Amino acid sequence: MGTKRFASLREPTSWAVCSVGFHQANSDRVQKDLEVEFQSLYTLLDELKEGMIMKIKQDRASRTYELQNQLAACTKALESSEELLETANQTLQGAENHDFNQVKMKKRDSSAPEIDVAESLVADNCVTLVWRMPDEDSKIDHYVLEYRKTNFEGPPRVKEDQPWMVIEGIKQTEYTLSGLKFDMKYMNFRVKACNKAVAGEFSEPVTLETRAFMFRLDATTSHQNLKVEDLCVEWDAMGGKVQDIKAREKDGKGRTASPVNSPARCVQSPKRMPTGRGGRDRFTAESYTVLGDTLIDGGDHYWEVRYDRDSKAFAIGVAYRSLGKFDQLGKTSSSWCLHLNNWLQVSFTAKHNNKAKILEVPVPDIIGVYCNFHEGFLSFYNAKTKQLLHTFRAKFTQPVLPAFMVWCGSFHVYSGLQVPSAVKCLQKRNSATSSSNASLS
Repeated sequence: MGTKRFASLREPTSWAVCSVGFHQANSDRVQKDLEVEFQSLYTLLDELKEGMIMKIKQDRASRTYELQNQLAACTKALESSEELLETANQTLQGAENHDFNQVKMKKRDSSAPEIDVAESLVADNCVTLVWRMPDEDSKIDHYVLEYRKTNFEGPPRVKEDQPWMVIEGIKQTEYTLSGLKFDMKYMNFRVKACNKAVAGEFSEPVTLETRAFMFRLDATTSHQNLKVEDLCVEWDAMGGKVQDIKAREKDGKGRTASPVNSPARCVQSPKRMPTGRGGRDRFTAESYTVLGDTLIDGGDHYWEVRYDRDSKAFAIGVAYRSLGKFDQLGKTSSSWCLHLNNWLQVSFTAKHNNKAKILEVPVPDIIGVYCNFHEGFLSFYNAKTKQLLHTFRAKFTQPVLPAFMVWCGSFHVYSGLQVPSAVKCLQKRNSATSSSNASLS
């Protein structure tokens, strides 16, 4: 009995021992886990520390490299500044020695050329420009000339529609521009001198008048068989028939069996065609005429015409605006012309008021027309040789217009021309003996 009681008293003691041992084991495990976690944190902090140190070192190296580059650039800039100073000193020394260079040209306005307007000449659709240097300088290699057309008198404007045209390599102190078309009233000019290295300043620009007779063809007066494009005219056999053909087609009569534009039609005698005219002043019937758009009511004027030598008929002259729409050039008192007939029988005649004078001269490729309104001269010249072909003496009672006729052919008009000097001389020489030219009135 006693033994069992003592045994039961020992059992709780064993349980307590086991419990204490269990708690001790848990505590050790927790401590161990904490130590492992702390070790991981230490390792992470070390890694962060190393990363931050590396970043700081890289930033410091980058800034040091950048500062070194800036220092090198500053050093180069200082060296370049020293070179520029040296160059400037050499330039100043050269200027003191009267060396021809850009610094001197800017410093002294007198180094620019001066255009001599009194010695310059505008004639025969050419401009001869003369200039001089205020100081002789053997270092000048060449000159550069610039020019442009304008309709404004006086000093050149800053803003101008026409660009400056450039001519380089001029060795002398004058230059002639030839073969110009004076389709504007004036021209601006300026010149600068150059050596082999640099160029000087431009001269003071000058403006010269380029007076010439400029006109175009008035398409509203053109016969329907004439195709007008700018200053070119071409015979169009279908021009007067188009509306008639369309009208017949609408009426159910069909097309004509032989169209007007067939080659055989062009070599027959011209017939009166249906008018179908586009305006009250348009020429019709057998006139085949077109007029210029600019009236001549004074002064002397000159223009030229190149015609197709295969044209069946061609005429050139002047006419009053009152010329009838059915009238042919030279067959009325209101028109004067030279007439070339290549159809069937070749003839070259001067016509006015239905009177004709046969001209015993070769027919030139290009014909020049000279009209002096006040003195009553209308002269025709070989444009190349300036041979006089014929002169009319007329008392013009109205302003006249350039007039042209062509049948089965074409021609091209040259306007914007000045009266050639040779024509002026010949006109003065022949004006006293104009009666010997058998003028028609």
